[in-house]
Amino acid sequence: MHSLSFCPRFISACRRKSVLTTGLASLVLSITCAQAAPNLPNPVMFVTQVPVPEDFATVGSVFANHLTGMQSVARGGDLWIRYTNGTLRNLTAEAGYGMNGQQGANAIAVRDPAIHFNGSKAIFSMVIGAPTQQYQQITRYWQLYEITGFGAGQTISITRVPGQPDDTNNVEPTYASDGSIIFVSDRSRTGERHLYPQLDEYESTPTPTGLWKLNPATGALRLLQHSPSGSFRPFVDSFGRIIFTRWDHLQRDQQADAGTYGAFNWVSEAANAATTGPSEVFPEPRAETAVTYGFTINHFFPWQLNQDGSAEETLNHIGRHELFDYFAQSLKNDPNLVEYIYGAAPPRNNTLDVLNWLQLTEDPTTPGRYFAIDAPEFYTHASGQIVAINGSPTTNPDNMLVAYRTPRSTSGFYNGTPPADFTGHYRNPLPLSDGQMVASWVAEPRQADNDGTRPNPIPRYRFRLYSLVSGVGGFLQTDPNGALTSGINKAVSWWDPDVLVSYNGPLWELSPVEVRARSVPPNTGNLPPEAPEAQAFTQANVDFAAFQAFLAARGLGVVVSRNVTTRDRADRQQPFNLRVPGGVQSIGAGGIVYDITHMQFLQADQIRGLGGAATPNDGRRVLAQPLHDAAALQWMPPPAPGTPAGAVPIFSDGSAAAVVPAQRALAWQSTSSNGTPVVRERYWISVKPGEVRACGGCHGVNTADQAGQVPATNMPLALVNLLNYWQANADVIFADDFD
Repeated sequence: MHSLSFCPRFISACRRKSVLTTGLASLVLSITCAQAAPNLPNPVMFVTQVPVPEDFATVGSVFANHLTGMQSVARGGDLWIRYTNGTLRNLTAEAGYGMNGQQGANAIAVRDPAIHFNGSKAIFSMVIGAPTQQYQQITRYWQLYEITGFGAGQTISITRVPGQPDDTNNVEPTYASDGSIIFVSDRSRTGERHLYPQLDEYESTPTPTGLWKLNPATGALRLLQHSPSGSFRPFVDSFGRIIFTRWDHLQRDQQADAGTYGAFNWVSEAANAATTGPSEVFPEPRAETAVTYGFTINHFFPWQLNQDGSAEETLNHIGRHELFDYFAQSLKNDPNLVEYIYGAAPPRNNTLDVLNWLQLTEDPTTPGRYFAIDAPEFYTHASGQIVAINGSPTTNPDNMLVAYRTPRSTSGFYNGTPPADFTGHYRNPLPLSDGQMVASWVAEPRQADNDGTRPNPIPRYRFRLYSLVSGVGGFLQTDPNGALTSGINKAVSWWDPDVLVSYNGPLWELSPVEVRARSVPPNTGNLPPEAPEAQAFTQANVDFAAFQAFLAARGLGVVVSRNVTTRDRADRQQPFNLRVPGGVQSIGAGGIVYDITHMQFLQADQIRGLGGAATPNDGRRVLAQPLHDAAALQWMPPPAPGTPAGAVPIFSDGSAAAVVPAQRALAWQSTSSNGTPVVRERYWISVKPGEVRACGGCHGVNTADQAGQVPATNMPLALVNLLNYWQANADVIFADDFD
């Protein structure tokens, strides 16, 4: 039997016990060990993972970390708990899961534990199975499991969560306030297998499709929000909001631009759709290929969502102007438009920049303060600098301030001589209920001079869990005596699939969570209309609840903007001198004035293929296409001649309103009368069935717009018009719905 071991200086403090595993013909060694330091207020649950040297589409990567091939996630890790006295307990091994030595049919990898509000159960993801012989190809999926009985002296019980899709990767689960489960999945948006997997907008790599919600008691499963490039690490904060990280591009396909990937379009999302050339209509060409400056975006921002799937937006509507130090303007033929450079007018309150917000978590001692990791998207296995931001629901984005909790050098450095203030790389920050902080940490990555061989890889990163303390300059650093374990070593081997790979050494220690009870947050959602929209419903004599029910039954929502001529004062990278002919205008400077007449809506269609139409690769990438959903279009007034495809008119007050498909990512842009785009949306947004989503304008105003005006509060005339049209037709065609 292969052994699992700890550092020799601690082995005498350990006691060993053999546990006969269910369904296995071998014994699994479970070890508990008293670790002297540090002193934590509650137990900590975490996972171990056999190190994976590669950092692209592997289990520790920033994106595409949900794949289950043997090169993506080596088997051999476990779910552990560390009690306050330092004792360690291998929970999965004790429950009969996993193998030592040669990995086979009962091999496991484990990730993403989350503790229930009552503190007595937890949910996590686990994949089971590895090839049992050379050249064997297997397909396995991450699935959700629930564990109870992990208190000291209790009996462990692990069960698979019922009702989840069994042929998709379901990861990063968390508990909702009503006891249901919110998680990340790569299930296709509609469940159709020919659309699996969805490919991201950057590397055209398989990606999760968004956040999903499952009621295990009833089996009800639904998509909360659709992400063309993926959503990650959701949790419910103390205010009841789902906080998560989203990867955003909404840019043109760089694989198609390269011309070497066999890019083409399917003419629709249908399984039997014909193919055509790789055309794109939105947004403008990428900066690298555009005659004008063009548009390229690539970052991981904090996002929020109500627990019913409504009100999706960046955290408090924060954006690049509040967080970045530089980005380019969209056009170069308008002298009003300038590069965004931090420090230029108008000034901002936040003085520190952050590119990526990974592994978000809330400070239990300060509700509304969030910690995260800023790390490069490659090279460091999503480890980097610990950052923080204040973001309670009432905090205006102008007043959201970033704090660096470790030196800035801990963010981007990954090779060569480390900077003088470099203190290592951090990931999975865990603020504790007594104010302490725990994180996975590596002192300095081993340089790329010896990665070993394919049969005997040598990982550059060896993550260990440490307690952090205040150090030089007030920054956090590891406590020299703060290791949560003495190191968990394991000898394993596996087929990959032609080569027998072996590893013998310390396992990564990742994803710590504090085991404690906490108050159940409010269950957010089902919000009434805001005052301007409520006035519109009264004006049209339409019952809001009945209208919502009508939309929800048909998988539809409504998007409303009150005045699309008004834009936040900080945004001088897109046109901001905007005017509705014969109506409102918002003029922020002299120079070019843009007349806008229509708001064009675009829906995310999964129609981009790679590899050539004759022998396409698996999966499809999303492209923005003019709104063409028939169920949505039939409930809007017929367009006037010359209206751009998928567009609705902008009314004299600057308002626009459209019926849109729910649970599908959407974007929009204002256009001139001939359909020329003027101001483009920079993020995908999806709505829940029945949602009436309203905003002040296309780039929401924090405190003042370009003309010094406060956020728009006008009753949107476009919504009144849409409601009048809906009511006239609904009374005739669907009168039975409202008897």
